[in-house]
Amino acid sequence: MAIIINIDVQLAKKKMSVTELSEKVGITMANISILKNGKAKAIRFSTLEAICLALDCQPGDLLEYRPDES
Repeated sequence: MAIIINIDVQLAKKKMSVTELSEKVGITMANISILKNGKAKAIRFSTLEAICLALDCQPGDLLEYRPDES
């Protein structure tokens, strides 16, 4: 996938656990893991907003575009 999710980087910067993030955002740890591992096909803007609020970051801090090498 050409879109990379950098939640783990932001979690490390804020010294926050996945459990704490899931509680603040209101989604399951399983769904955060799906996002973190790049398995998600989509993300709701409301979820992205909640993650940005919890991690005090911008959407660009979480999402990165890398062109496919093919």
